[in-house]
Amino acid sequence: MITIKLRGVWHRYLDASSWALKDVSIELGSDEIILVAGHNGSGKTTLLKIAALIYRPTRGEVAVDGRDFWMLEEAEKIMVRRRITYIHEKPVLMRGNVLENIMYPLRIRGLGREDAAMKAKMVMRELELMDLADKSAKELSAGQSQLVAIARALVAEPELILLDEPFAHLDSRKSGLVAQALQARMRNGVGIVIASHSRGELPEGLEPDRIIVLEDGRIRETRC
Repeated sequence: MITIKLRGVWHRYLDASSWALKDVSIELGSDEIILVAGHNGSGKTTLLKIAALIYRPTRGEVAVDGRDFWMLEEAEKIMVRRRITYIHEKPVLMRGNVLENIMYPLRIRGLGREDAAMKAKMVMRELELMDLADKSAKELSAGQSQLVAIARALVAEPELILLDEPFAHLDSRKSGLVAQALQARMRNGVGIVIASHSRGELPEGLEPDRIIVLEDGRIRETRC
């Protein structure tokens, strides 16, 4: 179980004159699906990257299980970050084939190649990616790259998964497979946070427990 709390978070990019986030306070954690909704430029991606411990906010605090993440020692930060996975809207894949990409999180955690391949293939079957196992990552379509990035996230078995526009390049069948996979993880205690323009962009059957609506960097409303 993991709990991430943003308290009074403001964020501004170095080359920007305006704030991307303004006084945001939310709690994210296990056992629920949260939709972060809003138009382009509302602050969705910035919020997810701060919650994923990628960006340090300009102001405010990000606490993980009650401790200020940015005050932790570097070794502790690495261990905490491994409990969380962020999936970019336009994911960056590694050189090599699809199987090697999906195995990667397990290999850097010290799992042997045979065991890593076995776990990777389980997730690949779940998302119907086995026919792409030997295909070079650089030859994939946008939708295929998105699926591989999602599989790479799932295989690491994080406690919190944050996805930025995960269904943008997927057809209805693939979106349904991803939705089923996310729901299965949520039932096992994993927290799911999805950034999308609106509730209507989620696949049928994927029901968020909470919807956080962002507008101009602020939380306009939260509803269940």
